[in-house]
Amino acid sequence: MRLAAVLLMLASPAPAGDLAFVTSQNADMVTLVETATGTVLARTPVPGKPAPVAYDPVMGRAYVIAADTGRLFVLDEEGVVRDSLDLGEGAFGLATAVDGGLFVTDWFGARLIHLDRDLQKVWEVPTGAAPAGVAASADGQWVATADRDADAVSIFDARSGALLHRIGTAGAHPFGITWHEGRFWTADVQGDTVSVIDPVSGSLTGQVPTGSHPYAVAFTGGRGFVTNQYDGTLTVFDPASLDVLAEVPVGDYPEGISALPDGTAVAVANWDSDTLAVVNAESLAITAEIDMPSGPRAFGQFTGRQVSP
Repeated sequence: MRLAAVLLMLASPAPAGDLAFVTSQNADMVTLVETATGTVLARTPVPGKPAPVAYDPVMGRAYVIAADTGRLFVLDEEGVVRDSLDLGEGAFGLATAVDGGLFVTDWFGARLIHLDRDLQKVWEVPTGAAPAGVAASADGQWVATADRDADAVSIFDARSGALLHRIGTAGAHPFGITWHEGRFWTADVQGDTVSVIDPVSGSLTGQVPTGSHPYAVAFTGGRGFVTNQYDGTLTVFDPASLDVLAEVPVGDYPEGISALPDGTAVAVANWDSDTLAVVNAESLAITAEIDMPSGPRAFGQFTGRQVSP
C-alpha cells in the first residue's frame, strides 16, 4: 500500500536512525529516506545521471557516482554535497572499505581503484573486462569485482590490491556482487543465475536460478533476495541450501536492492515504477511504496543505520 502523501513531503533534516540514499538516474537526483517511517528527508540534485551509490554509516557519508561523467560526489547524512572528485567517465561500481575508504570500479579502464578516507588513491589494479559491481568482505580481507564482459569475478587482497583469484561465473555477465557469510554472490544478468564464490579456494561453489535479467542481490532475515529486471520480481532463496523459496512481484524493472538495518525487510528501487518498495523478509509482502524521482536505480549498498559519534 502506498504511503500517505504526508509522509512523502520533504521534511527538515532531523536525527534519523535508518537511512537510504536512492539515486534517480533520469532525474539527476539523490533522495534521502528515513526508512523506519518512509519519510523523505531531502532531495539533492546531482548532475550527470547518478546511479551507483554506497553509504558508510560509520563515516557518516554517502558516495554517489554520476554515470555520464564519472564524477564522485560525497553527501553527508542531511543530503548535503560535501565534496566531489573527477574519477573519469568509466567510474561505476562503489563499495565502502572498513578503514573508511572506498573501492571504485572503472568500467572502461578495466581496473579497481582503492581510495582512502580523504579520497587519495591507495592503489589501482587491473580487473577483467567491464567491471561493474564491487564488494568487500566484512573483515576487510578481500575485495571482489563482477567483471561483466569477462564472465568472471576477480578477488583481491583488500590491503595490497594483489590479485588472488579470477573465477568464471555460472551465468553470463555478472553485474551486482554482494558479500554474505563468507562468500561472494553475483547476479549474472544474462545468465538468469546467481553465482556463489568461495574466496578462500577461489572456486564457484553453487548457483541459484533466478528470473529474467537479475541485477543485484541482498540478504536479510536468513534469506537471499535478487532483483529480476525483466520480470518485475524478486527471487527469494535459502542461502544455505540455495533452494528457491518464492518469486515476488515488486514493481516495474527493479534494480537496486539493499537490506534495511533492522533485518526485517529489503528496499527495492523500481526503475520504471519510480518507487522505492519495502518488502517484508518474512511475509514477502510489500509494506510500503515511496515515490521517487524518475529512474531510481540505487546500484550498491544504499541503506544503513547512523552511527553516533
